[in-house]
Amino acid sequence: MADRSLSRARRVWRYLKPLADMLLIFFSFVIAYWLRYELQWIRQVEPAYLVPFDVYLPSVVALMGILVIVYWIEGAYRPARGRTLFDELWIVLRGTLIGIAAMIVIVFLVTPSYYSRLIFGYAGFVIFTLLSLSRTIERAIAVRLRRRGVGVRRVLLVGSGEVARSVMRAVVARPELGYQIVGFVDDEPESLGNIGRYPALGSTARLPEILRGQTVDEVIIALPWVSSQKIAAIAQQCEREGVRANIVPDLFQMTLSRVAVDNLDGIPLLSVREPSLRDWQVVFKRVMDVVVAGLGLILLSPVLLLTALAIRLDSPGPIIFRQTRVGRGGQEFTCFKFRTMCVDAEQRLEELRPHNEANGPWFKMRNDPRRTRVGRFLRRTSLDELPQLWNVLKGEMSLIGPRPNLPSEVQAYEPWHYRRLEIAPGITGLWQVSGRSELTFDEMVLLDVYYIENWSPILDLHILLKTIPTVILGSGAY
Repeated sequence: MADRSLSRARRVWRYLKPLADMLLIFFSFVIAYWLRYELQWIRQVEPAYLVPFDVYLPSVVALMGILVIVYWIEGAYRPARGRTLFDELWIVLRGTLIGIAAMIVIVFLVTPSYYSRLIFGYAGFVIFTLLSLSRTIERAIAVRLRRRGVGVRRVLLVGSGEVARSVMRAVVARPELGYQIVGFVDDEPESLGNIGRYPALGSTARLPEILRGQTVDEVIIALPWVSSQKIAAIAQQCEREGVRANIVPDLFQMTLSRVAVDNLDGIPLLSVREPSLRDWQVVFKRVMDVVVAGLGLILLSPVLLLTALAIRLDSPGPIIFRQTRVGRGGQEFTCFKFRTMCVDAEQRLEELRPHNEANGPWFKMRNDPRRTRVGRFLRRTSLDELPQLWNVLKGEMSLIGPRPNLPSEVQAYEPWHYRRLEIAPGITGLWQVSGRSELTFDEMVLLDVYYIENWSPILDLHILLKTIPTVILGSGAY
């Protein structure tokens, strides 16, 4: 009942959204009129040229119609589940520029002696600002509802190979898309184990039984291209059960981030490259690491000194904890952290192993008795990570990247886990801002590989901004 009500509300909003945009455009023109004639920004208005607002009403009505049509052509009113906020804002910006330009041409062709040209510049700026704000609020409401399970699409995956894991990576990294994977089916013997919290539900022969016995909104078929007949048969099964089937196009397991295009005398050639950072990306990322880490060590030096003093007064032992970790390409390095545990913590690990709360090769315990009083605070606030800025300066780590694992954890890797070693580990990363210790090990690896495949300066900035509230709130830290 709730899902049907939500679906009905979505359909109603699809028709109301253009009307809401028209009201915002009208309100934006009112603000533009106020800026132009009341505040008189940029250029003063001669008294003889002061005109009442109703003179502009025909232009406002025309502008509302033109902009809504342009937004519709640009795709602003199509379902936006797969679009990012940047995509939404880009559509609004592009549509506003096109619409305002078209309006200016029409007005000055019809009425060359129009009252004010500058008012359209004001209007365009205000329209973009208000519509961007409305899109941001709309998306924030949708994300909040989806995090509570409202409007979430329950998805069954067919397949467990690299193609299927790329779907899992996107779902884990972008929960705002509103997909929940209920599990996966596959006919490969090696796929019998769960992947993180995604359960293996058996072979594809169980698909009709699963579709009847569980609530599944969509099926995503992520099988290799050689299984074309099986893909067609599964799609037909889904159609018979009344469940929508989506097929991930797989040409030698290529994604757009892995395709390089060349030509041979006009003949297009497609080649596959491993998704790793390019030369300019490596240089850019390294420059940012050095600048930020250097400034961080200087500006945070009082915090570093106070933390060191607190550790010294709280318990016996060294201030800095040194531990061997595995970095890029499997190279081992010494990782520096503020000591948060008693000096015999490593020796007591085996006796605590039965109490491990983590999934996978790593050890996590919410109420670890080895932690000191100061250590509990440092872990909760992530201040224990600050000495790793020195590792960043040395080039052994990056500000943002995969979590640096212990050699013993790397030895327990499954083959697909090794891809996280393609770049330098980071002090923070998608794994930290997406749940930290609450994640399973497989989910952490899925996030790390997603980061490698989709790296950009914008993504790094997004992670840095999300790290701040994560650290302040202590989300998932123990």
